[in-house]
Amino acid sequence: MKIDVLAVNISEKKGTIKKPQNQIILDVNGVSGDAHSGPWHRQVSLLAQESIDKFEKEAGRKINFGEFAENITTKGIELHKLRPFDRLVGSNTELEVTQIGKKCHGDNCNIFKEVGNCVMPKEGIFARVLKGGELQQGDSFMHFPRTFKCQIITMSDRAYSGVYHDKSGPLLNQLCADYFEKQQYPVEISSLILPDDSRMLETTLISSISDGIDMIFITGGTGIGPKDITPEAVRKIIDKEIPGIMEMIRMKYGQGKPGALLSRSVAGLASKTLIYAIPGSPKAVKEYADEIFKTFMHCIRMIEGIDSH
Repeated sequence: MKIDVLAVNISEKKGTIKKPQNQIILDVNGVSGDAHSGPWHRQVSLLAQESIDKFEKEAGRKINFGEFAENITTKGIELHKLRPFDRLVGSNTELEVTQIGKKCHGDNCNIFKEVGNCVMPKEGIFARVLKGGELQQGDSFMHFPRTFKCQIITMSDRAYSGVYHDKSGPLLNQLCADYFEKQQYPVEISSLILPDDSRMLETTLISSISDGIDMIFITGGTGIGPKDITPEAVRKIIDKEIPGIMEMIRMKYGQGKPGALLSRSVAGLASKTLIYAIPGSPKAVKEYADEIFKTFMHCIRMIEGIDSH
């Protein structure tokens, strides 16, 4: 979807109204010469004319470009409906959305004092620069929503040979689809069944990581039986283990079902791919996935270097 640039604005001090410019220069730190530029995730602020129009009706007066301290004033889409990690691509610039809205500082903010209110905390968005260059009134961006890529791997000799009908893989597929629909992100989900073979699993993981998969669920092979090889294979691949979430799940469900404590489930990060090795029963899949999804977006923010605590 096309987004038109109505104005580009700069302020030399934080918390003050920005002034329209003929053009701005986007660089590695944001808007050159702007008070908010720097090596952080809120380098560039954007506000849609659609949001300004609504506020004008409430305020009963005309709102000028930059009055809400936005670097870029746009038209064509309600920006606050975008999602973090969406991209705005111009002819020679590219931005990545990092945050929707912000904390309002109220009476401590000069904008609030001068205008009497501020729409930025609710409907302004923030971005960081992926590709720098000149930007001016009349330019435009194309909106590209972030699409997450998930892979589901079922480890089972019997399911691989067709003796057993896999139930955990399809359940995980549905749980992933439901989660990302709720988060309002497009998602691509792929599924496969492998035998209990550590080399095949390791090769598959290496390939998936190279393909930029965001999240891999591996179901099965986390027990203590002779064919349970999943944790060992995963640990060979991951760069960083994330032990806390699996420890919490084992303790939570192990209190009522001691057998749950025997799971050797593993969570970790390989490059930018999150990998979760969980038990193979449908009941366990649901329990584990429910807890894992609670931390997923926070993990992605950390992986992408966004400090929004």
